[in-house]
Amino acid sequence: MIPPLPGPEEHGQELRLKRALVSNFLENIPDFVYFKDRESRFIAVSKSKAARHGCSSSAELLGKTDADLFSPAYARLARQEEEEVMATGTPMLDKVGKVVWSDGRITWIRSCKLALRDEAGQVVGTFGITEDITAARETETALEATRRDLIDASRLAGMAEVATGVLHNVGNVLNSLNVSTSVIESGLKQSKSASLTKLAALLKDHSGDLAAFITGDPKGKRVPDFLAALSAQLADEQARLVKEVGSLQKDIDHIKEIVTMQQTYATMAGLLEPISPVQLMEDSLRMNSGALIRHEIKVVRNFEDPAPDVMAERGKVLQILINLIRNAKYALDSCRKDEKVMTLCIESSPEGTLRFIVQDNGVGIPPENMRHIFQHGFTTKINGHGFGLHSSVLAAKDMRGTLTAKSDGTNHGATFILELPLAATKPAGEKAVA
Repeated sequence: MIPPLPGPEEHGQELRLKRALVSNFLENIPDFVYFKDRESRFIAVSKSKAARHGCSSSAELLGKTDADLFSPAYARLARQEEEEVMATGTPMLDKVGKVVWSDGRITWIRSCKLALRDEAGQVVGTFGITEDITAARETETALEATRRDLIDASRLAGMAEVATGVLHNVGNVLNSLNVSTSVIESGLKQSKSASLTKLAALLKDHSGDLAAFITGDPKGKRVPDFLAALSAQLADEQARLVKEVGSLQKDIDHIKEIVTMQQTYATMAGLLEPISPVQLMEDSLRMNSGALIRHEIKVVRNFEDPAPDVMAERGKVLQILINLIRNAKYALDSCRKDEKVMTLCIESSPEGTLRFIVQDNGVGIPPENMRHIFQHGFTTKINGHGFGLHSSVLAAKDMRGTLTAKSDGTNHGATFILELPLAATKPAGEKAVA
């Protein structure tokens, strides 16, 4: 059954209802609502919109344009947006923008603009709704600044931890160097070479009858045997001193290598480049070698051969790997196992990344600590500060990588996995550009 057409009275009631709805809407909505004609003049605004511009009533804004309220540049931009909406009929939704007022003030808004149509569907202007997000934007900016400060502080702390590790490793080498120096000093002080001086004086005293002294005198007869024994002793003494000098030179070279490596990595901050993962892992090991040797930790290498290059920042990767190797060393040093093993792996993943894996059979990580180990300030070490792993996970994220951990619990060891993107490979026949 077709309903009867509405009569004039019903049309009047409907019109009054629409006007009441619009009036209540414009009077009470907290966001800024406006209606404009084709010349971008206000034909209706919400009470909140009028109050935003310091007007006591909405009528004060009618007939005005954005050029009367905002800077010329912002007014031109608003006019361009409205002309595009009217020309295309396509609404502009959820646009975040900066508003520059005529007095120089700056605020931030989220706005929507739509085409205003008459009953025939013809575009007769625009209407829109604007939300002031200045406070939220300022809070977001402040939080971002705080986040950056925390990241910088964590990175600096992580770098300090690397430097501390380097100094600790140099200290271990210096201990070995001091031992070699003491052995050399003791060997020189106790050297049998002084016996040669006494023998020379004895032979000089008998220089006139040397043949008779050697063949007839009881002391002279012992000279050949004494020389043979002294020669053997001096040869043994020389071998021991040469060995210690070699060890001394090796320790000095190791210290020079550590310092040179640290300087090299420190000068490459911020540079993403293709790097050999094996070189990175070996450099990290060398930076920790003194401590690993002193604590009798067995290192097992399982490196993919050949391992593809990663696209990363040398200094940051070194920072992460040194932290992981040092943590593994502490975990092994705290356990009571007869054989302390650290396994280092380099392997490609199905996702097109490369994994650096540092695994130990040490004290492990309790389940209650697993969800906290990468948090800022969390540590289980007596003298720890909780920056190492936190700064490492941030450094990995900066290089579009990840750092994760696994452990089956206390006394079951732990595994840390650094995953970084592979360096792009050149197509066959492509030459590098100098």
